[in-house]
Amino acid sequence: MARRKTTLYLEEEVLRAAKVRAASLGLRESELVERALRHYLGLERLEALLAKGPLSEEEALKLAYQELHASRG
Repeated sequence: MARRKTTLYLEEEVLRAAKVRAASLGLRESELVERALRHYLGLERLEALLAKGPLSEEEALKLAYQELHASRG
């Protein structure tokens, strides 16, 4: 997937912690931020489900409502 450059404004403490964590994992800071966002947004689970194959309309609606309720939880 194509990547786009963006600007984020973070508190100095958060930025410093992100830099340290990225270095300790051998990642670029952008990779760390992308991984964190993917995890927070639940994209990992969605991609795993999509890899299993297409869902029926009923399964897709059920999953969408489950995720909606979980995010409000």
